[in-house]
Amino acid sequence: MNDQDRTLLIIGSRLLAYPDENFIKEQIDIQDCVQDNITSEELKKELNKTLKALHSLSPEELKQTYVATFDLKAKHGLYLTAHEFGDSSKRGAGLIKLQNIISNAGFERVDEELADYLPMLFEFLAVAPDNQENERLLRRLAAALKRILSSMPLDSPYYDILHILAVYVFPEPTKEEIDKLEFEREEADLEELPYPIMYK
Repeated sequence: MNDQDRTLLIIGSRLLAYPDENFIKEQIDIQDCVQDNITSEELKKELNKTLKALHSLSPEELKQTYVATFDLKAKHGLYLTAHEFGDSSKRGAGLIKLQNIISNAGFERVDEELADYLPMLFEFLAVAPDNQENERLLRRLAAALKRILSSMPLDSPYYDILHILAVYVFPEPTKEEIDKLEFEREEADLEELPYPIMYK
């Protein structure tokens, strides 16, 4: 992974985090980061387009858009093991394994998010060493990104940053990786009960 890849992962981790007060204050830093660390003029234009789309929204609109985009639609969720396992019992074991990967690399989480939170994993990979385990994590994230982008509207203010990451940083998932993601995910059972339950 080169310096540009790591820079894009840091930018992605910031833009895809919940837009609290710190998020708004960090936007100038992100613009400076783009100017100082991205050498491709084409990529700069793409990133500036993404920043402009986010800046066009008021803080309250941005929060509402974030929740509507990522929290209310399971297919757009920002949690890796939710894409991989859905509501399967395997998800708990997957979270533990991810936490061990982070801990074994000498890092620890500083917030309350789960270990599979995509912005946090992007930041982890931006500073973690290149090794076989992290390469596997990179490929797992690539498949999840592909799933998110497959149903996200092109006019979403978050589409472009996800697309940039998928194109410039992450490898193209193989058909086998996509099929595995779909096969192992267990959806919640939302079907109605066969008879009504009444309380008195």
